[in-house]
Amino acid sequence: MSATETPLYSPEFIQEGGACELVVADRRRHTKRPAYVSTKAVEQLPAFLTKLGSLYLRGIRRR
Repeated sequence: MSATETPLYSPEFIQEGGACELVVADRRRHTKRPAYVSTKAVEQLPAFLTKLGSLYLRGIRRR
């Protein structure tokens, strides 16, 4: 990240026992929003991020 970039959101996955919680911090408003997600969804996150990255690199998402 360069000095001119500003992070907007910070996600964090927390595993407690068998449950997974996603906590998203809104860095502009200084708030946090929790949501429980399935373990299966958390396990599929790397594949989702890979797919999202490949769509970006192919030019589907343009600025």
